[in-house]
Amino acid sequence: MKLCMIGTGYVGLVSGTCFADIGNQVICADKNQDKIKKLKSGISPIYEPGLNELIKKNYLAKRLSFTTDIKQAITSSDIVFICVGTPTKKGSLNVDLSYVYKCCKEILKYTKKKKILVTKSTVPVGTGDEIEKIFKKKKSLFTVISNPEFLREGEAIRDFKYPDRIVVGSNEKKIFSTMRKLYSPLISKGSKFFTTSRRGAELIKYASNAFLATKITFINELANLCEKSEVNVEDISLGIGSDSRIGGRFLRAGPAYGGSCFPKDTKGLVSTAEKYKINLSVVKSVIKSNSERVNLLTYRIHKILGSNLKNKRISFLGVTFKPNTDDMRDSTSLKMIPYLSKKGAIISYYDPSGEKKEFKNVKNCYFKNNIKNNCLDAHLIVLLTEWDEFKTIDFKKIVKNKNFKVYDLRNLYNINEMKRNKIEYYSVGRPLSN
Repeated sequence: MKLCMIGTGYVGLVSGTCFADIGNQVICADKNQDKIKKLKSGISPIYEPGLNELIKKNYLAKRLSFTTDIKQAITSSDIVFICVGTPTKKGSLNVDLSYVYKCCKEILKYTKKKKILVTKSTVPVGTGDEIEKIFKKKKSLFTVISNPEFLREGEAIRDFKYPDRIVVGSNEKKIFSTMRKLYSPLISKGSKFFTTSRRGAELIKYASNAFLATKITFINELANLCEKSEVNVEDISLGIGSDSRIGGRFLRAGPAYGGSCFPKDTKGLVSTAEKYKINLSVVKSVIKSNSERVNLLTYRIHKILGSNLKNKRISFLGVTFKPNTDDMRDSTSLKMIPYLSKKGAIISYYDPSGEKKEFKNVKNCYFKNNIKNNCLDAHLIVLLTEWDEFKTIDFKKIVKNKNFKVYDLRNLYNINEMKRNKIEYYSVGRPLSN
C-alpha cells in the first residue's frame, strides 16, 4: 500500500519505517529540512535501538523515502497518517490540537482523489468529528479514522511488530477490511485486530495511558508506606503482580513517570472529561501525586547529605526519563538538577544518549563522557535511569572519595551486598536491610 506519514517525530518515524519494513511504500513528510536531510543520510533524529539500521535498510530498498514536499507526499499516497505533536497547552490541562488542524488544512488543499485519513497522534474524544468539519467541502473524498499507537520508547520497533492489539476506530465499517489488510503481516503473527467506533479508539488510547500511569503512581505511594513500615516494596510488587487480574508490569517503584505520553495524556483525559462535566478524581489524584513524587525524592537528598548542599559533588547516572531513549520530557532530572544547583551543589551527569541541552545553562552542571569520570570525586551518586551499563558498577573501584554515598532510585542494587562493601546506600521503598 502507498502510505504517507505527516510528521517525522517519534510516532511518525517509527511507524513509517516499520510499515515500510513489512512491505509498504512509505513517504515520511516533515517541514523540518534539517531533520529530512539527516534521515536521507540514514541518521535518525531520535534515539531508538535498531531504528537507524531499519531506516537504512528500507531507504536503500526504496520502500521508504523522506521529503519536505507535503503536497507530493499527500498526492502520491492512498492512506495519510497524521503523526504530529499534541502537547499540553501551557498553563492548562488542555491539549493543543493546532498542529493536527493545520495538518488537516494542508491535506484538504492538496487532495483531489479519495483517501483514508488516519489520526495516529493521540487526540481527545471527538477530534475526528472536528476533523470531518474541516473536510466538509470535500467530504466525499475523505474517510477519517482513528488508529492510536501503543509504542514504548526504547522498545518501539518490537511493539510495532508484535503488538498486544491493533486498535482501529471508524464510523464506516467498510474501512476495517482495508486496515486489516494493511496490518495483515502483524495479525498473522497473532496480534489482535480490535475494531470500534472512532471515538472509542480515541478514548482507548487515553484510558490505557492513564491506567498505566495510575499503576506507577500507586506503587510509588505504597513505596512510601513500605519505607516507614520496614517492608520491601519489591515483595509487594511481586505479591500483587502475581494476581492475573492485576499483572506485574508497571509495578516497579521509582521516580515519577515522565516521557512523551503519560504526563500529557493524563492531563488531556482530565481536560476532556471536564468538557463533558465528568470528574475523573482518580486520574486527577494520579497527576497530583506524580508531581509531588519529584519533590519528595529531591528533598530526600537533604536527608542523605544534610541541609547544606553547597559544594557537595553530586553525580547523576542517567537523566532521561527511562533507558534506551534520549527523551527528556518530564524527566525527574529536569526538576532535581536545577534545584540542587540553586542549593550550591556541583553536579555532573553521564547518560549513554549524550549531553543534554536542557542543562546547558544550569550553573555548576557538567556532562561527563563515561561512568568513571562522572563518579570519580562524588559525595553522592544518584542512579536515576536504569540503563544496562549502570547495573553492575564496582563503585569502590571507580570512586576516589572514600565517604561517597549512593542514592538508587531504581533499586538496581542489593542492600546487603552494598552493606558488605561498606557503601552507604539508599533506595526506594525498601528497609535498610533485607
